[in-house]
Amino acid sequence: MELFEAILDKIDGIVWGPILIILILGTGVVLTVRTKGVQFKKLARALKSIVQKPSDGAGEVSSFGALCTALSATIGTGNIVGVATAISTGGPGALFWMWLAALLGMATKYAECMLAVNYREVDANGHVLGGPFYTIEKGMGKKWKWLAILFAVFTMLAGLLGIGTMTQINGITNAVKGVFDPENAHVAITIGGNAISWSVVVAGLIVTVCAALVIIGGIKRISKVASFVVPFMAALYLLIGVFILLSNLSHITEAFEIIFRSAFGARAMGGGALGAMIVAMQKGVARGIFSNEAGLGSAPIAASAAKVEEPVAQGLVSMTGTFIDTIIICTITGLSIVIAGIGSGGEWGANFVVAGEKLSGGDLSTAAFVTLFSQLFGNSVGLEMFVRVLVMICLAFFAFTTILGWDYYAERSIEYLASGRKDVVMAYRILYIVAVFIGPYMTLSAVWTIADITNALMALPNIVSLLVLSGVVAKMTDDYFKRYPKLDIIEPVE
Repeated sequence: MELFEAILDKIDGIVWGPILIILILGTGVVLTVRTKGVQFKKLARALKSIVQKPSDGAGEVSSFGALCTALSATIGTGNIVGVATAISTGGPGALFWMWLAALLGMATKYAECMLAVNYREVDANGHVLGGPFYTIEKGMGKKWKWLAILFAVFTMLAGLLGIGTMTQINGITNAVKGVFDPENAHVAITIGGNAISWSVVVAGLIVTVCAALVIIGGIKRISKVASFVVPFMAALYLLIGVFILLSNLSHITEAFEIIFRSAFGARAMGGGALGAMIVAMQKGVARGIFSNEAGLGSAPIAASAAKVEEPVAQGLVSMTGTFIDTIIICTITGLSIVIAGIGSGGEWGANFVVAGEKLSGGDLSTAAFVTLFSQLFGNSVGLEMFVRVLVMICLAFFAFTTILGWDYYAERSIEYLASGRKDVVMAYRILYIVAVFIGPYMTLSAVWTIADITNALMALPNIVSLLVLSGVVAKMTDDYFKRYPKLDIIEPVE
């Protein structure tokens, strides 16, 4: 297992090297320029568009339903576990790079979702299929179909082996174990020398059964569940986060100072500053992309199913997903962790070291929330249990909906590869459910590394198409805002 993880780490270091980071951030810069800063100038309009009356365009779900389906996939363990992992490995400065990747990524998300609606296919039965595979094939031409196929294959693998199944179920079961069996006293089985708690086994079975019941129902059932659960879980976490941050207003300025200094290696000594900055950038961008998926090409698959007539209109709605996911929800987690590490009497985060090892992932996020609540209400076993249960509930909702959303993405990829064969799609659904079932028994580090690698492989074909078609994005954007200068204009201006 150690050799396997070492190989994965080596591959991860290569695919998430400087070249991909520059490509992702650079694509965001190019699209920001070509759309004239659409994510800044039109953000208020985009947010208002979320609650606008649904249009009667072709599609299978409402524009809001498409956004919730995309958010169900993006708001997951990345918002709690991923942020904590980025900070524990890249320092508090990783949060700055997550913000930067998100701000630029909003333009990327806008462009990729707009193009997906523009190039989607709708059959006689109203069934929609769209996403980067059709953007590449129809936008760039048939000679690039091989690139579209690669994207579909990588998306299928990402859903099956990484971001869609194992990271999510692993996050849920670890959170459950932290509440019901933190000492791992009730061992059910031992796999590869790792003792598996009964709490992990039972939680894994429950989540697998619940996921199977929804997944078998297809996109409309997934969208229906997502439209109910996503707003609820986001609001719950937002309330918790706002309460914590308002209770620690005196530390907000210091937290931002720590984040910015760490982002540029200022907290490292001598020649280690550049290395520290590179690590913070790498972990921040990688985890940021894992969380908001801007540039991966996943959200456009959901966006293409929206009942809209204007591609730009859906692009605006879709880009709010990155804002909600990273600028709001990830920031709550990140600031909470940074603030909880302040005033520990030494180096930042010294109170996050237990038995000589730094806390990471969900354990770090939970420890931060426990610390902050304890500062407000005093230390007690009951309070710690309450906070652990609260984090577990949020994480469970986040991760469960991500499992559903990524099944949809992977299914659409399979549908593209198999020319719509329903038997192949159903076989994949079963395989996907099996992957959810075995996810709890994989090691956390291996699971996250596999997710990083498959994300990177997905991003490459999508980024190529966005750069090639950036002129199309610019032209369609200019044309739309000339015809619809204000949100409340129903008929286009001639």
